Amino acid sequence: MDSDIQVKYHSLKSHLAQLGSVVVAFSGGVDSSLLVKVSRDVLGDRAIAVTLVSPMIPAWDLDDARIITSRIGIEHILLEEETINPAVRENAANRCYYCKKAVCEAIIHIAKEKGFHAVLDGSNADDSRDDRPGAKAIRELKVISPLQEAGLNKKEIRQLSKELGLSTWNKPAYACLASRIPYGEEITPGKLNRVERAETYLHTLGYQEVRVRSHDRIARIEVKPEDRIRFCDPATMDRVSRQLKEYGFLYVCLELEGYSRGSLNRKLPS
Repeated sequence: MDSDIQVKYHSLKSHLAQLGSVVVAFSGGVDSSLLVKVSRDVLGDRAIAVTLVSPMIPAWDLDDARIITSRIGIEHILLEEETINPAVRENAANRCYYCKKAVCEAIIHIAKEKGFHAVLDGSNADDSRDDRPGAKAIRELKVISPLQEAGLNKKEIRQLSKELGLSTWNKPAYACLASRIPYGEEITPGKLNRVERAETYLHTLGYQEVRVRSHDRIARIEVKPEDRIRFCDPATMDRVSRQLKEYGFLYVCLELEGYSRGSLNRKLPS
């Protein structure tokens, strides 16, 4: 293990030990998977994981979360959210603030019920460079971000995850399905389901890092730049177009520059 990562890893474990008992907000992604693993290693049964179940969370993330927690051997609670928070549904530019606040408040309630001392989230050192609406909610509710406090960035988290035997070490980054719908356009279960089915289909074709941005009933597909040549095979494009139209899209197009994280933020003031 790289010496710098080793120092950060020991700092992370020391911090968790001092907390005594923790509830981890667990998405099934790279960052929170590492946090769940180390929390379980350090605190044993005094660490649990909580995962949101919502129309905005794709089934593949929930499946991953179940598998990962089972392998780690940590107690896993599913937090059911059958409807979309009205403030989130409106889909303003600060949508993530309201979503993160509601989820963290619910997890804090679970922690209090069980007598656990701290609620943790998987934000890392790279995340501190961005002014994210969700980060504001985390600060207000005093949710702790141990990976960030230990100075671990995404690259280091992937390396450490690999060395600890976590299958998520090379998992592509994902965001909730609401991130596929432009700000100002209402988020509905129907739109989310259409996007999830479209992305699931594209996964079966071998496009693991892909986004289907939903502009009303127009599907704007983003694949990794290096996948564009393969995607632009006429037979593939015909298959994709037919399938996505069966899901309810009227028009299907490809973003020419390829996948770009947070591409829907371009319409926001700089």
